[in-house]
Amino acid sequence: MYRPEPRPPPYDGHDTAGIPDYMAGFYSRIYANPRWAARLDHDLVVRALLFGQARRLTRAYLDEIPQGARVWQAAHVYGSQVAQVARRIGPEGFFELTDVAPVQVAHARQKLAAYAWARVDCCDAAQFADSAGFDVVGSFFLLHEVPDGKKRQIVDNLLGHVAAGGKAVFIDYHRPAAWHPARPIFSIVNRALEPFARALWENPISHYATRAGNFVWTQRTFFGGLYQCAVARRKDEA
Repeated sequence: MYRPEPRPPPYDGHDTAGIPDYMAGFYSRIYANPRWAARLDHDLVVRALLFGQARRLTRAYLDEIPQGARVWQAAHVYGSQVAQVARRIGPEGFFELTDVAPVQVAHARQKLAAYAWARVDCCDAAQFADSAGFDVVGSFFLLHEVPDGKKRQIVDNLLGHVAAGGKAVFIDYHRPAAWHPARPIFSIVNRALEPFARALWENPISHYATRAGNFVWTQRTFFGGLYQCAVARRKDEA
């Protein structure tokens, strides 16, 4: 069993050094502000924000993760999602979780303290490096929060860490069907609060992969097309 190195002291909630510019405003309030993070970090909040689909989407994500796998997830998720991933992997595997926001790192460390095979690092997902590679790499509602150039950097770095026979799993937004009652709501929300989300209505996640052809891509959509689970399986080397 992999034993991570000891964790650094708990984060006190005040250092925001290294927070990227695109997290200013709305994202800074909900992810980098300790008070807002404390209010939002609950399963009931996540279920409400995802129109009751949080459990279904988490299950789709977990179904792609075998027990005993070596997994890297880019970004902490509010609620119990990260703990569910750690339990799914189990003590024979290893869970690496990274997040660029110190507040999120602090929350993740508290949730994963009971899992000796889990480690949390404060790191930009586009810059994280691990020479060993992972059986599964993934993001859970991360890409819609970053600019297109950053989307490409993150997707490329995630795919670059997929070990032979491994895969990348992306849970995120998708273009809803024309009849979807939430479509007008999300159009307004995207314009006002989440300007980088609209790109996922226009482009598949494979669009952001420089070497998309090195992977076999599959996609499932949920809740009238509003959400997607895209999986990129690394092709067997000749």
